[in-house]
Amino acid sequence: MLDRERLAQFILRVGVAFAFLYPPINAWANPYDWIGYFPSFLHGIVPDVVLLHAFGLVEIVIAVWILWGRNIFWPAALATLMLVAIVVFNTSNFVVLFRDLSIAAASLTLALMNLPTVFVVKRENAVVHGL
Repeated sequence: MLDRERLAQFILRVGVAFAFLYPPINAWANPYDWIGYFPSFLHGIVPDVVLLHAFGLVEIVIAVWILWGRNIFWPAALATLMLVAIVVFNTSNFVVLFRDLSIAAASLTLALMNLPTVFVVKRENAVVHGL
């Protein structure tokens, strides 16, 4: 069973990583296809293309970290938050972005599968009332 779990986790990692690698790579050729997904309050702080490529660098770091396979909780949790934020700030594009919620579910699954031990409560130490 362990091999199946490792394979499933690997497939999840590759899927989420791909979703975070494609946009920054494609943004080099087609930056204006992507810049519209930033909330309006972020436009004008720096030139839009700089904002896009800086965000792309963050996406690449998250993707590589997830592929690397160590301490996956942190990049997976961040990926989940980023994907949900993209949908929340772009509800008018939900017809396209609904898929981001599926990717967010995959990244959340990765995060939960890789919870740091500091967040895990051992059953034998927990007091359960009424069970």
